[in-house]
Amino acid sequence: MDPRTLGREPGSKPMELEEITTKISELDKWRTIFSSKGLEISNPIYQDIRKLLFGNAFQTFNYEWKKSFFKFRDAFSDLAYALEAEKGGARSIQLVVQAHIIKYLLFQKKECDHGSLSSLAELSQKQQERALAASLAYILWTAGEMKRATICLITSDSYFTESPDYKTDNFTEKLLLFEFVEKDNLEKFLCAHIHCFKDEGSHGVILFLYSLLFSRTIIRIRQDLDYTTTQLLHFCLGNYAVRQAVLNLMLTGRASPQVFNGDQLLDDQKSEQKHHGVLTRSDVGYLHWSREEMEQDKLPQVGSMLKTPKFPIWLCYINGTYSVLFGTNTSLLCDWKMEHIFDLYFYSGQFTQIKTAHLTIDTHSHHWEGHYKIDEGDREKRFPSLEMTIRTKWEGAAIRWNGTVPFF
Repeated sequence: MDPRTLGREPGSKPMELEEITTKISELDKWRTIFSSKGLEISNPIYQDIRKLLFGNAFQTFNYEWKKSFFKFRDAFSDLAYALEAEKGGARSIQLVVQAHIIKYLLFQKKECDHGSLSSLAELSQKQQERALAASLAYILWTAGEMKRATICLITSDSYFTESPDYKTDNFTEKLLLFEFVEKDNLEKFLCAHIHCFKDEGSHGVILFLYSLLFSRTIIRIRQDLDYTTTQLLHFCLGNYAVRQAVLNLMLTGRASPQVFNGDQLLDDQKSEQKHHGVLTRSDVGYLHWSREEMEQDKLPQVGSMLKTPKFPIWLCYINGTYSVLFGTNTSLLCDWKMEHIFDLYFYSGQFTQIKTAHLTIDTHSHHWEGHYKIDEGDREKRFPSLEMTIRTKWEGAAIRWNGTVPFF
């Protein structure tokens, strides 16, 4: 019997060998994605990952971190694209993911209406989940240098043996690692397991953070860091906050602790060790402004790699709080003529915001200074902090809120 006719209807055209091979290959891929055995973590790796995060193996995530996950606002609403981001250390991670979700929905989704703000409100729950999976996959794949990525999922079994040098948390010890060397398989796996990151009680943000660290690998992260940063989390105001290195890892794929361009040996530095900055232009940018740092003349100078990303989307750090600023026109960052008058949109991540804020930026008219003629020290007292943040990118710009009462 001709093997090409096996499983075929009588009289049908014989299946060519190439077609058979292709179908078997596709079947193997799906079997890999949905039936793969996770890799168990050894005791030393548990300790290494805990030390990388907290500086020692005895600290664990607190309640606010454990309850954090990726939760969208209502589907088919003005903020259907938006994640809820509560106060706490996990908020920064949620809002970097938020920035990538906006990038995907506006510029990368195949069936999207490119450049349309209204499309962000026309999302079903399935489309929300697809956007989350695609965004998480991109961040992890970039961290793995576009070659590999790792997903951490929690099981009911513990793979840890007791040790006097490690404090268990009944969570980390139940992780299984799933490794991928093809981005499509990674994204499909995330789509199939997206409930592990978006359901209440899933520890979704911690799972993603672990996945991020394993995708980059502990060795590479330690090479990315400089002497100013020895651990990725720090205790601040009763909670664990992420350091800039984690944000840069999610934005650029490299856990550099600084926001300026390149690696630099600072003038006032006695040591010959370099500070590690940003080496490549990122898809999503970063803007930073703080009233307290401004008053103390300690405002960090964000470099052009982060200020001018590939897409008009910025994670903003304003007075210690994270938010997202974005535009819908990609030409804004590659055609100087587009920077005369243009629109930006703002999402604070706070549940009290019920509609995306619409701002119009005018970089040629300096009437924002107007008749005030005030010095730098007083200027920030007269203008909303978001406006001051925007002016770190477009100095002297006039900003109109289009009927919205300035709230940030």
